[in-house]
Amino acid sequence: MQKIYESDPWLEPWKDAIEARHSGIVNSWEKYSQANAHLYYGLHKEKDSWVLREWAPNATKVYLIGDCNNWKRSPAFALKPVGNGNWELRLPLMFLSHGSLYKLWIEWPGGGGERLPAYVTRAVQDPETKAFAAQVWDPDKPYEWKHSFARKPEAPFIYECHIGMCCEEERVGTFEDFRTKVLPRVHSLGYNTIQIMALQEHPYYGSFGYQVSNFFALSSRFGTPEQFKALVDDAHALGIAVIMDIVHSHSVINEAEGLSRFDGRDDLYFYKGSAGYHPAWGSRCFDYGKPEVINFLLSNCRYWMEEYNLDGFRFDGVTSMIYWDHGLGTDFGNYDLYFNRGVDENAVRYLGLANILIHSIKPEAITIAEDVSGMAGLAAPLKACGVGFDYRMAMGVADHWIKWIKERSDEQWSMGEIWWELTNKRADEKTISYAECHDQAMVGDKTIAFRLMDKEMYYCMDKASKNLVIDRGIALHKMIRLATAATAGNGYLNFMGNEFGHPEWIDFPREGNGWSYKYARRQWSLPDNELLRYGALEAFDREMVHFLESRKVLSVPGVLLRADEEKKVLIFCRQNVIFALNFDPGRSYENYGFEAEDGEWNLVFSSDEERFNGFGRLAPGEKHICTEHTLRLYLPCRCALVLEKTNNK
Repeated sequence: MQKIYESDPWLEPWKDAIEARHSGIVNSWEKYSQANAHLYYGLHKEKDSWVLREWAPNATKVYLIGDCNNWKRSPAFALKPVGNGNWELRLPLMFLSHGSLYKLWIEWPGGGGERLPAYVTRAVQDPETKAFAAQVWDPDKPYEWKHSFARKPEAPFIYECHIGMCCEEERVGTFEDFRTKVLPRVHSLGYNTIQIMALQEHPYYGSFGYQVSNFFALSSRFGTPEQFKALVDDAHALGIAVIMDIVHSHSVINEAEGLSRFDGRDDLYFYKGSAGYHPAWGSRCFDYGKPEVINFLLSNCRYWMEEYNLDGFRFDGVTSMIYWDHGLGTDFGNYDLYFNRGVDENAVRYLGLANILIHSIKPEAITIAEDVSGMAGLAAPLKACGVGFDYRMAMGVADHWIKWIKERSDEQWSMGEIWWELTNKRADEKTISYAECHDQAMVGDKTIAFRLMDKEMYYCMDKASKNLVIDRGIALHKMIRLATAATAGNGYLNFMGNEFGHPEWIDFPREGNGWSYKYARRQWSLPDNELLRYGALEAFDREMVHFLESRKVLSVPGVLLRADEEKKVLIFCRQNVIFALNFDPGRSYENYGFEAEDGEWNLVFSSDEERFNGFGRLAPGEKHICTEHTLRLYLPCRCALVLEKTNNK
């Protein structure tokens, strides 16, 4: 296999740095290959006793407090030091049972406080005090898995989702809500992968799950471990892979619930001094050079895969992890920035180890890096001196759609620029493209639908209304999604509800909105209402995903056939499929000719079909004959056509 500096000559000057990085990962693997610290630390049942272990090298005393002792510190519940900063307590089974609540009381020189065990696998929040406590989870009947998922999607079509906002009622959604109501919709739409956010326990619901306190604990606000396992099982039965949005880029600053100052030390799990604090997120930054931290994080990956049968991870905040300045305000336009002393090589090494571990557990696992810097090699194979991610997020695509919609009139859109930005990627790395994810739906931003149609969505989304703003928005919403998905490097992502143009924004309950759930939910009744236009957008998304997935369109690169700046026409071919898009707001073109392969081309579908809330200006299924390498089409304004070659004449 070619090394990344061989396939990309521009990397040659950094050959030594790339090889050194690769050696650091490979040479560390044997030390961390087992990575099962979660089997030692935390609370476990061992034959006739419970055993609780914790790493707290700065502690002078450690107590178990809880229901079992009226939350009092007593010698009978004191953990004993067993060496290397570890503490241990053994208790007869009678003292703890399923549902029991407990915490640690840790004392250190000059202070002490309540803490949750670092490896706690379940934490619950008191509805009145809002404080978290660890909970013993030992059901009489363990969950019995019925299905496995052993087939890695050739091209992931990812449905990004949040369990808490999956229901229409103004409340926190549950695993059961998602399993019974949303999962069937995902399957119907054709997505082969779900990417679930906010699974790790987090004290503040409004953080969207990105301020994690308990890394091994499934968030109890959504239900029980057994209910989540049933969700994963049902997804696998439908042929849908389940990946988790995992947060190893930082940790919540909270001390009572989280890891910050766990045993009184500021730098137990985190870097010393200012490096241990994230200047933008107000959180703690892991010390990726400390063996105990590497074991903690690698064991975390293993735990989620083995306990919940997950198929991989999307690693959040990778840019923040791999640069000492977290990439804040940095314009990554120079390869030197990927290999100089501004890179936290400890973090890069950890990510390489994580990829080795994940794929050793499940070779068909999916790993995705969320990185805005474009670090060369991040999603290249380890054998090629890469870091080993299967995919990276094509984060610039969504930013450019916002820029074009927000800053330019329709007449100013450049077809060449659109093609370049949608297809610009490293040849040696796979990417996941998206027109919008959850980021574009948060308060302070707008979804594509809301940005295109805004307040008009409140009054004119019924099919009987006549509104030019809505007509434009509906047409461009379909075209933007098709252009993004059809040019995607190797996979496509959509955030829950955006497929049907969910109105408004996402705003989790907080003091500033009266703790309202109104904007932290998905209104499934909108696409299900036959009088409204939302269902037509959902139908188009379904047609698009099913077609692209079934034809394996993303398995080969696309070829640009025409980028007509004057007429605003973009045409490209991929896997015997032609995508012809006329972005012009008012001009339709008859007999528009362009170079193509001779033979018969069938119009599979178009965005202008009436079932997609179009104007029906094209006849579904019509045939077109290409002769002398010229294909001629009728291209209505603001319309996308999808044609498939049916023979080789």
